[in-house]
Amino acid sequence: MNEDRYLTFALGKGRLAKKTLELLEEIGITCEEMKDKDSRKLIFVNEELKLKFFLAKGPDVPTYVEYGAADIGVVGKDTILEENRRVYEVLDLGFGKCRMCVCGPESARELLKNHERIRVATKYPNIAQNYFYNVKHQTVDLIKLNGSVELGPLVSLSDVIVDIVETGSTLKENGLNVLEEICPLSARMIVNQVSMQMETKRIRDLIMALKEKL
Repeated sequence: MNEDRYLTFALGKGRLAKKTLELLEEIGITCEEMKDKDSRKLIFVNEELKLKFFLAKGPDVPTYVEYGAADIGVVGKDTILEENRRVYEVLDLGFGKCRMCVCGPESARELLKNHERIRVATKYPNIAQNYFYNVKHQTVDLIKLNGSVELGPLVSLSDVIVDIVETGSTLKENGLNVLEEICPLSARMIVNQVSMQMETKRIRDLIMALKEKL
């Protein structure tokens, strides 16, 4: 193990990064540079603890971790499932809780029950495909959208959608319901497979310290 080696964290931008940094601060890991809102820096360093941090778009975090550009990543379970990268998922951080669900108008409930061939709009084609093909054994046509998937059933693009549900208020406002729950989601910590072997002690100590706080 190289004593001079930095451990690098890739954090999903936004609320996830904010909550992660708050949690790390509770176990004595801080990065003052990141608190500077005007900073144009892309990589932030804590020299004393030999740590580096950078912010990335959620879907890119597992990629950085798989290829070893980051030793550790923090990202939503939805991203881990959708990106399907070779990483170790080591810890459920417990925040950012929500659910991945099949949603649609009440009339679509029968179509799901009868395993009819339906159209499914989603930002998460891999999760949707796995659920319908491998869990439900139902053939569906998947339509990938990047924006407001709730529009799908409203403009007759799709029968149902697969999307993240937090409170369900957006669904209700648009006359849609949760019809089936696919899985619970929350923020998870992932680790590069090689880093886990090379930096076992540092990473395990970090995981144990975080576990005590959760």
